[in-house]
Amino acid sequence: MNSHEKNMTDGAGALTRLCDLDELEEDEPLRSEVEGIGYAVYKVGELVFVTADLCTHGPGCLSDGLVDGFEVECPFHGGTFDIRTGAATSAPCEIPVSAWSPVIRDGAVFIDIANPLNA
Repeated sequence: MNSHEKNMTDGAGALTRLCDLDELEEDEPLRSEVEGIGYAVYKVGELVFVTADLCTHGPGCLSDGLVDGFEVECPFHGGTFDIRTGAATSAPCEIPVSAWSPVIRDGAVFIDIANPLNA
């Protein structure tokens, strides 16, 4: 999805729209791009999570990865990250990937880009 808007505010700052909730499929990451930066959006059950799309170890896109529970496996080298926190959970990945707490409003997923969970 490439058309996004910063059209909401949330006490802490501006919220950026990533996608509609109905675009998400269970265990199928969705790539969203805002101003040239990729984000991976995940749905696990009724929960939604957001991380940076680019793996911290190599050129893999996490939105192309496999989701197993609360972990995503990078398709490039097979390292994994916890999609709830961005923490690297298996080698060769050691550096966490940025993660955000999504805000669900009006059937869409938003994040405050300036405030990742693990900044």
